[in-house]
Amino acid sequence: MSHDKKKPLSPAAGDHLFNTLLAEEKQRQSGYREQALKLFPWVCARCSREFEGKKVRELTVHHKDHNHDNNPPDGSNWELLCLYCHDHEHTRGIQADREELETNNSRVETLVHSPFAALAEKLSKQNQ
Repeated sequence: MSHDKKKPLSPAAGDHLFNTLLAEEKQRQSGYREQALKLFPWVCARCSREFEGKKVRELTVHHKDHNHDNNPPDGSNWELLCLYCHDHEHTRGIQADREELETNNSRVETLVHSPFAALAEKLSKQNQ
């Protein structure tokens, strides 16, 4: 049985790909961000903090449905959030997902590596 292995990118090719993807993402974001800044007052939709001048860069566009490709021209899927509220919004969503999984009695590992995974077992062996 043969496995098709893809040849790894050279460092230069990897850098070029990364820079290309980064430029495309910035271009995509700048399009809907500029639209949102024209449509909405420069106020965080959560904490009501107002922004002006250079501080406007602290306002981010939050996609209400979390789909960054859903960018209707009327801005109905967007809201302006400050950096802190935007971070909190996404953290809240992660926490809600975890709580939903816990209520369904399913255990999902959220970390790839957990340094304390076997700690309880090791401690119980030491105490015996």
